[in-house]
Amino acid sequence: MSLRRRHFLEEGADTPYERARVVVLPAPFEGTVSYGSGTASGPQAILDASEQLELYDEELGFEPFRCGVWTAPALALDARSPEDAVSAVESRVGELLADGKWVVTLGGEHSITAGAVRAAASRYPGLRVVQIDAHADLRETYQGQRYSHACAMTRCLEVAPVHALGIRSYSREEAARIRDGRGRYRLLHAWEMESEDWTERALDGLRGHPVYLTIDVDGFDPAIVPATGTPEPGGLAWRPVLGYLGELFGAAQVVSADVVELAPIPGLRHPDFTVARLVYKLIGFAARRLTRSEAVP
Repeated sequence: MSLRRRHFLEEGADTPYERARVVVLPAPFEGTVSYGSGTASGPQAILDASEQLELYDEELGFEPFRCGVWTAPALALDARSPEDAVSAVESRVGELLADGKWVVTLGGEHSITAGAVRAAASRYPGLRVVQIDAHADLRETYQGQRYSHACAMTRCLEVAPVHALGIRSYSREEAARIRDGRGRYRLLHAWEMESEDWTERALDGLRGHPVYLTIDVDGFDPAIVPATGTPEPGGLAWRPVLGYLGELFGAAQVVSADVVELAPIPGLRHPDFTVARLVYKLIGFAARRLTRSEAVP
């Protein structure tokens, strides 16, 4: 898929690749959608909305883009099978990580995450995956496909333990997998995140470890991000999630991330802007660590 807009953020906020510490990688793949469609248009909508973002982060107290942000050409995934698309993501993310970049991948459907996680796991021993999502995505296969979005975390578990937050929908098969997970799949349901100690529980086992962060936007309540293929009621709120992410980036080494499953709704702009703001927040948290001595107001 050809993206009309080339850069994340406004024109002039981009940095040449050689000097960039952060790479935004669009991955507009949609090959296993099972309900609402449109995720292939998600990366484009995020890039478009990002032009309207303020460059100054009022909470962090600096302009995260100054760490150096480069937007990669979109991966050409349209004609690929799900397995080939995952392999293409693994290859490209691996190249970027090998160059010392902090990579945030824009989906596209959740199936792409397995490729990026494989790339990170091969470079960071002891990697953990943090999943923010409405759905467990723990099926072994779905509709005959091992690389379905509904199997994304099963494929990730093949290379790294998963810490899941916000889950509120899964099948009987997935429930059995969760029970038998032997600690490799740790779960905090959405309703468990209403307790006062949920952030500390969510950080347990992550401190000091390399972490890959995957955020399916349906983890948020549909009132915040309605533009997603399978919205689930009872989702997460903006402020608590951002507070947790700030603590996660401080406690662990978040080495790469993705934001997936935005399915833009024509004429409804606030979900696109919200997700673009989320991506910039992640860049800000990463920049605070990457350029701790340089990132000043």
